[in-house]
Amino acid sequence: MKVVLKADVKGTGKKDQMVEVSDGYARNFLLPRGLAVAANAAAVNEVKTKESAKQHHAQVELEQAQQTAKKISGTTVVVKAKAGQGGRLFGAVTGKDIAEALNKAAGVTVDKRKVVLDADIKNFGRYEVEIKVYPGVSAKITVAVEE
Repeated sequence: MKVVLKADVKGTGKKDQMVEVSDGYARNFLLPRGLAVAANAAAVNEVKTKESAKQHHAQVELEQAQQTAKKISGTTVVVKAKAGQGGRLFGAVTGKDIAEALNKAAGVTVDKRKVVLDADIKNFGRYEVEIKVYPGVSAKITVAVEE
């Protein structure tokens, strides 16, 4: 019997997935508990509609991420830091500092977890930093650490 799952069922499938199960399993377990509905034309159409809507939303998010990456790519962000003798910083410049400076400079909201640092920034100077805007979409910015 074909059913459309309304919730994740371990060993059977994920929510909104159409699966083939035995008649007894469907009648005695899945249907009475509301975990699935019979795969009639309306249920199949609903699954297809949800899938196409999900793909559309993913496409829109990807396009927005590409526009954001294009906007911030090549941007130079200035981060102010205090230092002791010898030009060594007190602490380090973190992804949070870079994200806040980028938000102010470019007007784009970037999460601190999206900032990829190869190594800790503990000295003054200019550094190349990668910002992962979306899976598969990233931008390179320059971070200038000044006193």
